[in-house]
Amino acid sequence: MKHSGSRHGPRHTIVCVFSILALLTAAAPARASGPSDLARRVQRALDRVVAAGAPGATAVVRVGTRTIRLGSGRSNLAPVEPMRTDLPARIGGITKSYTATVVLQLVAEHRLRLDDTVEQWLPGAIPTGAGISVRQLLNHTSGVFDYVKDPRTLAPYMEGDLTRIFNPADGVRYAAEHEPLFAPGTALSYSNTNYLLLAMIVEAVTGRPIGTELRRRIFAPLGLAHTSYPTSSDIAGPYVHGYITDATPPVDITPLSPTLYAAAGAILSSADDVARFYRALLGGQLLPPRVLTQMRTIDPVATGGVPDAGILGGGWGLGLLREEFPCGEAWGHDAEHLGYMAAAWTSRHSTRQVVVIVNSAFDHDAPVSAAMREVLITAYCGR
Repeated sequence: MKHSGSRHGPRHTIVCVFSILALLTAAAPARASGPSDLARRVQRALDRVVAAGAPGATAVVRVGTRTIRLGSGRSNLAPVEPMRTDLPARIGGITKSYTATVVLQLVAEHRLRLDDTVEQWLPGAIPTGAGISVRQLLNHTSGVFDYVKDPRTLAPYMEGDLTRIFNPADGVRYAAEHEPLFAPGTALSYSNTNYLLLAMIVEAVTGRPIGTELRRRIFAPLGLAHTSYPTSSDIAGPYVHGYITDATPPVDITPLSPTLYAAAGAILSSADDVARFYRALLGGQLLPPRVLTQMRTIDPVATGGVPDAGILGGGWGLGLLREEFPCGEAWGHDAEHLGYMAAAWTSRHSTRQVVVIVNSAFDHDAPVSAAMREVLITAYCGR
């Protein structure tokens, strides 16, 4: 899992954003499937996440052709609803793998090159754009400031206007007003601005919004019925509510506008759908082999992982993370969205997989975060 501050801009905003919010509250039983020893052990690990303070947690575990679907606790606190793997949740930074896949499909179609610069496609967007490549946006080695860290980005939300529509162009403009963090290609720093710029490049290449490209290239072909790229706070049907559990009673933060993170973190999806996406991606259904190989290529400057609770740091590919579990290598992404934690890890050839979603805000030192890591290790390594 990602646990270095350089990787996650959004996590730095949790305390400041929610210390002033006292909004809707919303709180339920465990659900399991698969009568195996692994299923029982993963279920117990999920139950420990809930016992540690999360409203709910859910996991999809795949070993070979067998899939285990498990849930614990509540997807909604008022009215009480059980957690299920088919309920959509805000998956935050995992969105980046989807956005990156669209970019790489355009590369495969020879409509875009990884060495193209930001300036070529978005003239004047970033002062250093002539020296920043598409590749460097994808693997967070661009040196571009993260717009989420500019106080202007969060100001309206901190004042209680959670459903406010955020314009990604404003995020890029805020980032452009800050000095670069380093020369492009010389270091690693997780920046959501990179993925706003990538979405703008996709739109420049295709003439269509990034949401349209995500639907036509990924959601529809894979039959991801519980996946969408929302442009407002509204969610149709039942879903996993996200909570700030430090408050009493817990604060339901689900209405926070997905436009705040856009192509860097707006996707709404279920654990089942996320698992299907990564199986398809790593199984070669979405990208040709040569491009998938590039997606999994780690630039030496894009490592920066730190050993943490049994999961050793890996590195950044192109919108895809490599992590070293105690039992071996895994590929995917994880996220700490406001009110949610999510992680999706898949073996190189899609033979082993785990997706976990927890509807509680992330905190490095919180028992919930530690319990979630144990779910991942138990599910992926079988111990």
